[in-house]
Amino acid sequence: MNKNPIDWTKYLIVFLLTAGLFGVAAWLSNYFGGQKISELKSIQDNIALDILSSETQFSLLSDLSCKNMNDSILSGQLSEIGTKLEWEEQNMGNTPEVLYLRKYYSLLEIKDYLLMKNISKRCGTKYAFILYFYTTKENCSQCQREGLVLSDLRSKYPSLRVYSFDYSTDLSAVKSMLDIYKIKDTALPAVVLQDEALTGFRTETELENKIKKFFGLEEKSGAKSAGKSASASSTGIKKP
Repeated sequence: MNKNPIDWTKYLIVFLLTAGLFGVAAWLSNYFGGQKISELKSIQDNIALDILSSETQFSLLSDLSCKNMNDSILSGQLSEIGTKLEWEEQNMGNTPEVLYLRKYYSLLEIKDYLLMKNISKRCGTKYAFILYFYTTKENCSQCQREGLVLSDLRSKYPSLRVYSFDYSTDLSAVKSMLDIYKIKDTALPAVVLQDEALTGFRTETELENKIKKFFGLEEKSGAKSAGKSASASSTGIKKP
């Protein structure tokens, strides 16, 4: 019985087409991957520059007279840095560079917290301060929920400043705060108001009552509906 001859030309064409497709796919992957890395590096450089700018800004603000002080000078800058850093974390993950910037940003938050407490005392302005300690959702099922509560409260009380810190941040200043308020990783989320540490999830009503009791803040007009909208789109607190 005669066998049909093998058409090697057909197999060669199929092989070349397959190899070509893989080659194009690999090139596109490398190209767009390189573009993404360049974009992220640019954002990272901008964050570092923003942090350096804020460092200088703190030195200037500490010498300002009360009549020249206003809340927006600081909060806008930190808010922008926090948004950029959150975007980079989501796109790059916990790379050494991102972790370094996260530490720097945490120090920036602490400096802002101490500065604003001093300004509040010196100038007699009404500010409320919350320190919020959280960790990853894998290790804290209620942390994201607590973040949404705090986002809602910030939208209702413009003079409320929330400073958030990742429990796992390897920074002596953050560890000192955890030691001062005796906060353990098994008790997260945790919030601190007027040196009172509240561990575990706390409802919006409970925290709101304490804010009014400790700081005497008034709710912004029409904030209820706006607050609900803001909290629905928030993933947590990154900004004072």
